[in-house]
Amino acid sequence: MTRTSDPWIVIGTHNKKKGAELAEMLAPFALRVATLAEFPNALEVVEDGDSFATNARLKATQQAEHLGAWVLADDSGIEVDALDGAPGIFSARFAGERATDEGNNRLLLEKLRGLPPEKRGARYYCHVTVADPSGEIRAESAATCGGRIRTEALGTNGFGYDPLFEVREYHRTFGELGPAVKRALSHRSRAMRAIVPQLAALVHG
Repeated sequence: MTRTSDPWIVIGTHNKKKGAELAEMLAPFALRVATLAEFPNALEVVEDGDSFATNARLKATQQAEHLGAWVLADDSGIEVDALDGAPGIFSARFAGERATDEGNNRLLLEKLRGLPPEKRGARYYCHVTVADPSGEIRAESAATCGGRIRTEALGTNGFGYDPLFEVREYHRTFGELGPAVKRALSHRSRAMRAIVPQLAALVHG
Protein backbone atom coordinates (compact mmCIF):
# COMPACT_ATOMS: atom_id res chain seq x y z
CA MET A 1 0.00 0.00 0.00
CA THR A 2 1.10 3.57 -0.62
CA ARG A 3 1.32 5.57 2.59
CA THR A 4 1.42 9.31 3.19
CA SER A 5 3.22 11.07 6.03
CA ASP A 6 0.04 10.98 8.13
CA PRO A 7 -0.08 8.30 10.80
CA TRP A 8 -2.24 5.38 9.80
CA ILE A 9 -4.18 2.66 11.51
CA VAL A 10 -5.66 -0.61 10.38
CA ILE A 11 -9.29 -1.28 11.24
CA GLY A 12 -9.33 -4.96 12.16
CA THR A 13 -12.31 -6.01 10.06
CA HIS A 14 -13.18 -7.34 6.61
CA ASN A 15 -16.69 -5.92 6.97
CA LYS A 16 -16.79 -3.02 4.48
CA LYS A 17 -19.76 -1.29 6.11
CA LYS A 18 -18.19 -1.47 9.56
CA GLY A 19 -14.84 -0.28 8.17
CA ALA A 20 -16.47 2.70 6.47
CA GLU A 21 -18.39 3.55 9.63
CA LEU A 22 -15.23 3.55 11.75
CA ALA A 23 -13.13 5.33 9.13
CA GLU A 24 -15.61 8.20 9.07
CA MET A 25 -15.27 8.62 12.83
CA LEU A 26 -11.47 8.71 12.56
CA ALA A 27 -11.35 11.16 9.65
CA PRO A 28 -11.21 14.40 11.74
CA PHE A 29 -8.05 13.21 13.49
CA ALA A 30 -5.76 13.13 10.43
CA LEU A 31 -5.38 9.38 10.64
CA ARG A 32 -5.02 7.37 7.45
CA VAL A 33 -7.28 4.33 7.63
CA ALA A 34 -7.00 0.89 6.06
CA THR A 35 -9.02 -2.27 6.56
CA LEU A 36 -7.93 -5.89 6.48
CA ALA A 37 -9.30 -6.13 2.94
CA GLU A 38 -6.14 -4.27 1.86
CA PHE A 39 -3.85 -6.84 3.44
CA PRO A 40 -3.94 -10.23 1.69
CA ASN A 41 -1.60 -11.58 4.37
CA ALA A 42 -3.82 -10.55 7.28
CA LEU A 43 -4.39 -13.17 9.94
CA GLU A 44 -7.65 -15.04 10.38
CA VAL A 45 -7.82 -14.55 14.13
CA VAL A 46 -9.74 -17.25 15.97
CA GLU A 47 -12.33 -15.49 18.11
CA ASP A 48 -12.52 -18.09 20.84
CA GLY A 49 -12.75 -15.73 23.79
CA ASP A 50 -15.57 -15.88 26.31
CA SER A 51 -16.42 -12.17 26.14
CA PHE A 52 -16.52 -9.22 23.75
CA ALA A 53 -13.47 -7.78 25.52
CA THR A 54 -11.39 -10.92 25.09
CA ASN A 55 -12.24 -11.25 21.40
CA ALA A 56 -11.47 -7.58 20.71
CA ARG A 57 -8.09 -7.98 22.41
CA LEU A 58 -7.29 -11.12 20.43
CA LYS A 59 -8.09 -9.41 17.14
CA ALA A 60 -6.15 -6.23 17.93
CA THR A 61 -2.99 -7.71 19.45
CA GLN A 62 -2.47 -10.61 17.07
CA GLN A 63 -3.17 -8.58 13.96
CA ALA A 64 -1.01 -5.64 15.10
CA GLU A 65 2.01 -7.84 15.78
CA HIS A 66 1.54 -9.71 12.51
CA LEU A 67 1.16 -6.59 10.35
CA GLY A 68 3.58 -4.38 12.30
CA ALA A 69 0.93 -1.67 12.43
CA TRP A 70 -1.42 0.09 14.79
CA VAL A 71 -4.66 -1.90 14.79
CA LEU A 72 -8.07 -0.98 16.14
CA ALA A 73 -10.38 -3.94 16.60
CA ASP A 74 -13.84 -4.16 18.06
CA ASP A 75 -16.06 -7.00 19.06
CA SER A 76 -19.71 -6.23 19.25
CA GLY A 77 -23.06 -7.88 19.20
CA ILE A 78 -26.56 -7.89 20.54
CA GLU A 79 -27.77 -9.20 23.88
CA VAL A 80 -31.46 -10.07 24.18
CA ASP A 81 -33.04 -10.20 27.62
CA ALA A 82 -35.53 -12.96 26.80
CA LEU A 83 -32.65 -15.14 25.54
CA ASP A 84 -30.51 -14.63 28.68
CA GLY A 85 -28.12 -12.36 26.79
CA ALA A 86 -27.87 -14.44 23.62
CA PRO A 87 -26.75 -14.27 20.90
CA GLY A 88 -24.01 -12.14 22.57
CA ILE A 89 -20.52 -13.00 21.32
CA PHE A 90 -22.11 -15.34 18.77
CA SER A 91 -24.13 -12.54 17.14
CA ALA A 92 -22.36 -12.75 13.77
CA ARG A 93 -22.82 -16.53 13.57
CA PHE A 94 -26.11 -16.92 15.44
CA ALA A 95 -27.61 -18.94 12.58
CA GLY A 96 -24.39 -20.88 11.88
CA GLU A 97 -20.74 -20.39 10.89
CA ARG A 98 -21.68 -19.11 7.42
CA ALA A 99 -24.67 -17.11 8.60
CA THR A 100 -25.88 -14.03 6.73
CA ASP A 101 -27.49 -10.99 8.33
CA GLU A 102 -30.81 -12.17 6.94
CA GLY A 103 -30.38 -15.62 8.44
CA ASN A 104 -29.43 -14.26 11.84
CA ASN A 105 -32.38 -11.86 11.85
CA ARG A 106 -34.77 -14.60 10.82
CA LEU A 107 -33.61 -16.90 13.64
CA LEU A 108 -33.89 -14.11 16.21
CA LEU A 109 -37.45 -13.39 15.15
CA GLU A 110 -38.30 -17.09 15.39
CA LYS A 111 -36.93 -17.34 18.91
CA LEU A 112 -38.90 -14.28 20.05
CA ARG A 113 -42.12 -15.16 18.23
CA GLY A 114 -45.19 -14.32 20.30
CA LEU A 115 -43.41 -12.21 22.93
CA PRO A 116 -44.99 -8.79 23.64
CA PRO A 117 -42.96 -5.58 23.24
CA GLU A 118 -42.21 -5.28 26.97
CA LYS A 119 -40.42 -8.64 26.90
CA ARG A 120 -38.29 -7.90 23.82
CA GLY A 121 -35.67 -5.74 25.53
CA ALA A 122 -32.15 -5.85 24.08
CA ARG A 123 -28.91 -3.96 23.94
CA TYR A 124 -26.07 -3.64 21.50
CA TYR A 125 -22.64 -3.94 23.15
CA CYS A 126 -19.25 -2.93 21.78
CA HIS A 127 -15.73 -3.32 23.14
CA VAL A 128 -12.88 -1.56 21.31
CA THR A 129 -9.17 -2.33 21.71
CA VAL A 130 -6.18 -0.56 20.17
CA ALA A 131 -2.80 -2.29 19.93
CA ASP A 132 0.51 -0.83 18.81
CA PRO A 133 2.79 -2.46 16.20
CA SER A 134 4.43 -4.63 18.86
CA GLY A 135 1.06 -6.09 19.81
CA GLU A 136 0.77 -4.25 23.12
CA ILE A 137 -2.68 -3.01 24.15
CA ARG A 138 -2.58 0.78 24.41
CA ALA A 139 -6.23 1.81 24.81
CA GLU A 140 -9.67 0.29 25.36
CA SER A 141 -13.27 1.40 25.69
CA ALA A 142 -16.74 -0.13 25.84
CA ALA A 143 -20.30 1.10 25.43
CA THR A 144 -23.89 -0.05 25.04
CA CYS A 145 -27.07 1.12 23.35
CA GLY A 146 -30.39 -0.06 24.75
CA GLY A 147 -33.56 -0.80 22.82
CA ARG A 148 -35.82 -3.67 21.88
CA ILE A 149 -36.39 -6.14 19.05
CA ARG A 150 -39.22 -5.42 16.64
CA THR A 151 -41.48 -8.15 15.26
CA GLU A 152 -40.39 -7.45 11.68
CA ALA A 153 -37.40 -5.95 9.91
CA LEU A 154 -37.81 -2.28 9.00
CA GLY A 155 -35.42 -0.06 7.05
CA THR A 156 -32.46 -0.79 4.82
CA ASN A 157 -29.68 1.17 6.52
CA GLY A 158 -26.89 -0.32 8.58
CA PHE A 159 -26.04 -4.00 8.90
CA GLY A 160 -26.41 -6.91 11.28
CA TYR A 161 -29.51 -6.63 13.44
CA ASP A 162 -30.10 -2.95 12.66
CA PRO A 163 -33.44 -3.49 10.85
CA LEU A 164 -34.81 -5.23 13.97
CA PHE A 165 -33.27 -3.09 16.70
CA GLU A 166 -35.60 -0.29 17.76
CA VAL A 167 -34.26 2.71 19.64
CA ARG A 168 -37.10 3.34 22.05
CA GLU A 169 -36.76 7.13 22.17
CA TYR A 170 -37.24 7.36 18.41
CA HIS A 171 -39.67 4.46 17.92
CA ARG A 172 -37.61 3.56 14.87
CA THR A 173 -35.04 0.89 14.07
CA PHE A 174 -31.44 1.70 13.23
CA GLY A 175 -32.36 0.48 9.76
CA GLU A 176 -34.94 3.26 9.51
CA LEU A 177 -33.06 6.04 11.28
CA GLY A 178 -30.09 6.15 8.93
CA PRO A 179 -26.35 6.67 9.40
CA ALA A 180 -26.40 10.15 10.95
CA VAL A 181 -28.57 9.11 13.89
CA LYS A 182 -26.74 5.83 14.26
CA ARG A 183 -23.43 7.70 14.49
CA ALA A 184 -24.85 9.71 17.37
CA LEU A 185 -26.46 6.88 19.31
CA SER A 186 -24.93 3.51 18.55
CA HIS A 187 -22.87 1.34 20.87
CA ARG A 188 -19.94 1.44 18.44
CA SER A 189 -20.08 5.21 18.06
CA ARG A 190 -20.13 5.70 21.82
CA ALA A 191 -17.17 3.38 22.31
CA MET A 192 -15.29 5.07 19.48
CA ARG A 193 -15.93 8.56 20.81
CA ALA A 194 -14.34 7.45 24.06
CA ILE A 195 -11.26 5.93 22.45
CA VAL A 196 -10.52 8.13 19.42
CA PRO A 197 -8.93 11.02 21.39
CA GLN A 198 -6.69 8.49 23.15
CA LEU A 199 -5.81 6.89 19.84
CA ALA A 200 -5.00 10.20 18.16
CA ALA A 201 -2.72 11.18 21.06
CA LEU A 202 -0.94 7.82 20.97
CA VAL A 203 -0.37 7.69 17.23
CA HIS A 204 0.52 11.34 16.74
CA GLY A 205 2.62 11.33 19.89
